[in-house]
Amino acid sequence: MTNAVLKTDLNLPNKRSGKVRDLYDVKLPSGEDALLIVATDRISAFDVVMGNGLPGKGIVLTQISKFWFEFFSGKINHHLVSTDVADVPGLTDQQRSDLKGRIMLCRKTQVLPVECIARGYITGSGWKDYQRTGQVCGIDLPAGLVNSDRLPSPLFTPSTKAEQGLHDENISFEQGIDILGRETMEWLRDTTLSLYRQGGDYALERGIILADTKFEFGVLAGQAEPVLIDEILTPDSSRFWPADQWQAGREQPSFDKQIVRNYLETVVAAGEWNKTPPGPILPDEVVEKSIARYMQAYTLLTGDTLDL
Repeated sequence: MTNAVLKTDLNLPNKRSGKVRDLYDVKLPSGEDALLIVATDRISAFDVVMGNGLPGKGIVLTQISKFWFEFFSGKINHHLVSTDVADVPGLTDQQRSDLKGRIMLCRKTQVLPVECIARGYITGSGWKDYQRTGQVCGIDLPAGLVNSDRLPSPLFTPSTKAEQGLHDENISFEQGIDILGRETMEWLRDTTLSLYRQGGDYALERGIILADTKFEFGVLAGQAEPVLIDEILTPDSSRFWPADQWQAGREQPSFDKQIVRNYLETVVAAGEWNKTPPGPILPDEVVEKSIARYMQAYTLLTGDTLDL
């Protein structure tokens, strides 16, 4: 397995970094402004980046996103231009080698300031909300639901996009209308739920329950209708559960970074960390088990394997 790529330092303008991705401005051969998204192997939990990463995680995430962009091709417009490092201008041969498999070259958009979340099962923060209020994000639900229950129908629960280090804030559909207008919010809701159902149906055929997921959208210059951006339907933006192990009434095994979260909870309980930066170093066993789960999700979804 490769060493973890925790940061990049490319000779390209306007570098900015999120919890996992490094972004740079580039120009396409056509002269069009574009965005280079590099998925590093950083891993975050509780909005804190850990002291080490999961080697190859950025490649797995990029290849899963690539799969889904191709899956939805012709059904919705998106920002992805290429995942081939040969198409990125201004890189050295060594950089192209280092970044192979983990880049997305994308058209630039004006990112809409509302994240679009679809929930088909009640879990995580939604479950906590329901226990307290009988609702999820202000939406009334039937009484008697249990942890990880399938919802009567998928919910659209938007949130605002928070600055790095802060938590996203759930908002109502009406609050979204105040931000983006009714027509755009209705389009986001209908598109989000359609993508969720299509992706969820496919994933279930492959043995994965798509419990919930997050989509982001942006607007291209000179166009009115939003396009799909960012990563899509990956273990970092979604909850993937093994379908053959699902059982309502308990927490579910998952294909995401739950192994990391579970380990960190033991560190917190021992008084060795308080969920603030800097994040601790993850033990080798946690790293190996976590990346194995990411790889398993990729193989189930695509039928292929990755050589990391």
